[in-house]
Amino acid sequence: MEEKTSAGAGPAWAEEIRAGAGRLRRSGPDERAPLDRTDWKALAGLGVTGLCLPERHGGRGAGALDTAHGLEALSAGCGDTGTAFAVAAHLLAGAVPLRDFGGGTGPLASLLPGVASGDVILANAMTEEGSGSDVGAITTAAVRDGDSYVIDGAKSFVSNAPIAHVVIVYAVTDPGGGPFRTSAFAVPADTAGLSIGPVHHKSGLRSCPSAAVEFRGCRVPASLRIGFEGQGAALFQHAMAWERACLPAVLLGMMDAQVRDAAAHARRLHRFGRPLSDFQAVSHRVVGLHQRTESARLMLQRACAALDGGEDDAVWRASSAKLAVTEAALENSLEALRLYGASGLREGGDPLRSLLDALHGPVFSGTSDIQREIIARGLGL
Repeated sequence: MEEKTSAGAGPAWAEEIRAGAGRLRRSGPDERAPLDRTDWKALAGLGVTGLCLPERHGGRGAGALDTAHGLEALSAGCGDTGTAFAVAAHLLAGAVPLRDFGGGTGPLASLLPGVASGDVILANAMTEEGSGSDVGAITTAAVRDGDSYVIDGAKSFVSNAPIAHVVIVYAVTDPGGGPFRTSAFAVPADTAGLSIGPVHHKSGLRSCPSAAVEFRGCRVPASLRIGFEGQGAALFQHAMAWERACLPAVLLGMMDAQVRDAAAHARRLHRFGRPLSDFQAVSHRVVGLHQRTESARLMLQRACAALDGGEDDAVWRASSAKLAVTEAALENSLEALRLYGASGLREGGDPLRSLLDALHGPVFSGTSDIQREIIARGLGL
């Protein structure tokens, strides 16, 4: 068992990640520029690129709850949600499928040491312009040809694509297969026929590089198929349970900073001869920031515990966590802006930057309304 720093604070190494990430903070006009592979190697030195991978592959062997602790510590330490988001995408949508469906030996398993060390960066390609949350409507196709598959299609909004070494792609292998129509593949980024578009210029999470990925006659060995043919939907839902439960932890690091900074701002700034903290309209607003942060954290930890315990309700509890944290982060960011007033609207300032990052929360990993549908089914509605 890992030694805990304090009750509920996570493993001792989480504080090491927080401290180490603080030394990696970027500053100046490029502090939110998309990560490159050099930045990634520096992150790998903290041990975060293999958080949930087995120790035999060079990872930390963390379960869902401790993975979330590690991601929150990274976000809080480096002060940049986008950087932590990029690591989370690499781990949860990329490494988890390889870990759990890649088999114990063979070319897929051989990727894991590099994934843990930071030598192999993963990107996840599911979303398409014409499908979005309707993942069953994807049109990218993989046609079997001897001992290979030939992939054709296009994916959009692929996090880490510009720096990835391997892209996890979902494609239709049996158009009439219903829930078994798709399969997943680990495609090296230098494979002929795979092209990566220009980096997206996003409103928030800017340091997480993303781009469109196109496949034109991209030939992939069958040995790089993840799991069985037709297992793509089940594999994706498994990865999404981990992503929805753990990834929002990167927003908790941001929210903790909002509470701390808002309280300091209220004590420091004076109006009408008194500190702002003396006015209930202000102090109660800060209390609201704190309450939403801690409530969301408990929802996330409950979902992670369900995953770690193999509970039957883990999938919809993961959706509950994703919904709770991302909606709370958006509300807190709006409330913080109201507290700071005009000063919070300065371009590059923390209040506005946090809001722009939080705007992505209700959209990534399935929209808030999709999460509500999943939760409703879990409640028997």
